[in-house]
Amino acid sequence: MHKKDQPLIFELSKEGRTGYSLTPLDVPDVDIQSLAPQGFIRETAPELPEVAELDIMRHYTALSKRNHGVDSGFYPLGSCTMKYNPKVNESVARYAGFAHIHPLQEASSVQGAMELMYDLQQHLIEITGMDEVTLQPAAGAHGEWTGLMMIRAFHEANGDFKRTKVIVPDSAHGTNPASATVAGFDTITVKSDDQGLVDLEDLKRVVGEDTAALMLTNPNTLGLFEENILEMASIIHEAGGKLYYDGANLNAVLSKARPGDMGFDVVHLNLHKTFTGPHGGGGPGSGPVGVKKDLVPYLPKPILVKNGDRYDFDYNRPDSIGRVKPFYGNFGINVRAYTYIRTMGPDGLKAVSEYAVLNANYMMRRLAPHFDLPFDRHCKHEFVLSGKRQKKLGVRTLDIAKRLLDFGYHPPTIYFPLNVEECMMIEPTETESKETLDAFIDAMIQIAKEVEDSPEVVQNAPHTTIIGRLDETKAARQPVLRYIKKEAVEV
Repeated sequence: MHKKDQPLIFELSKEGRTGYSLTPLDVPDVDIQSLAPQGFIRETAPELPEVAELDIMRHYTALSKRNHGVDSGFYPLGSCTMKYNPKVNESVARYAGFAHIHPLQEASSVQGAMELMYDLQQHLIEITGMDEVTLQPAAGAHGEWTGLMMIRAFHEANGDFKRTKVIVPDSAHGTNPASATVAGFDTITVKSDDQGLVDLEDLKRVVGEDTAALMLTNPNTLGLFEENILEMASIIHEAGGKLYYDGANLNAVLSKARPGDMGFDVVHLNLHKTFTGPHGGGGPGSGPVGVKKDLVPYLPKPILVKNGDRYDFDYNRPDSIGRVKPFYGNFGINVRAYTYIRTMGPDGLKAVSEYAVLNANYMMRRLAPHFDLPFDRHCKHEFVLSGKRQKKLGVRTLDIAKRLLDFGYHPPTIYFPLNVEECMMIEPTETESKETLDAFIDAMIQIAKEVEDSPEVVQNAPHTTIIGRLDETKAARQPVLRYIKKEAVEV
């Protein structure tokens, strides 16, 4: 229920108040019925609040303060790399030459924008160790599907129609099997060993003549580097399959290791994660895909090319899987990512991975005495804890996540990966200070002590937020999407 000291704009409404002043209409009256199809015109005026301008300004300002983001607080969402978005990126993206152009302009009139995209592709080729890159996919999962469609086109072009299976580890991102299914493949799960890595014997068991690809994240979603990646690549390639790299965790290996050198044939990147484009709130994202030489013919068209001093789009791609997005990707995110890469340089990108790994290991070791640590080994940019110890005392990981809200933190990812019971997946990123990490660690330790001394405090959290604990099942199945006049909103 909404707290009593937080009136909504509808509750402030008084008949006759207005927050605007419009000049008199100076156009002739029009028969509104002739402008829209029957049934599309309201018969009664909408019930809008009647408030003064100051009230509505305070309303929206108050709403903005209720939102949580990387600019307002720590956001340790494992697997999502919710790191600070440098404001220089925003300034460059708003340059008139970038912000005010239109995708239907002639190529000759947007050469600067095309040069930026071409140059960005070259940087991503170098960072990933691939032979060619397309910026067209709109986000990570879209990039996954695009890469898989190219793998499918490759096999079919070679008359290899029996390759209908995609192997996915049990620690994979949930989008991996979903993307494979949408691309027309069946999925096979390969399990992890007791070290949290792909079980090589299980991989050998499931690979075969029907294998189209193995989808893999390295470091994996447990935050562990797949040490046997070269052997895994050999197993897949000898069977005639391709190796797909989910680039969600590239933040951990920037300028340290390249997917192309590990044996991967396809890679998608998340510019809105690794390369600091805004992340969350539904986007926008950007999911460029890089490929090795034998998959280049199947890249989505058009391809951005350079001919002498001119940049152009090449539509003459007979083997292409076709266009996967209108125009050529989310240009504004491309600008932000390009600015970040040019600002950081090779040494800066290397420092990104070093500090990300340092921060994660520091947090993991400080928290290990207070929670279960499923894999007691060096992690990369993120790590997983288990709340099994707390569950025995009647407190679940969900309760711990809710309690963190009272400390002003966004909770980490919970219950993922699925192969860790009561999982908490924490990624501090490289941009957070030691003081921020220590404050979060202290909050987690306090919660662990509360579980032992006063578990009801954690079980009933959060206590300080605008909305208390939700009935999450009811909220999902019976959401309240509008204000109900003169009634309290129960959720």
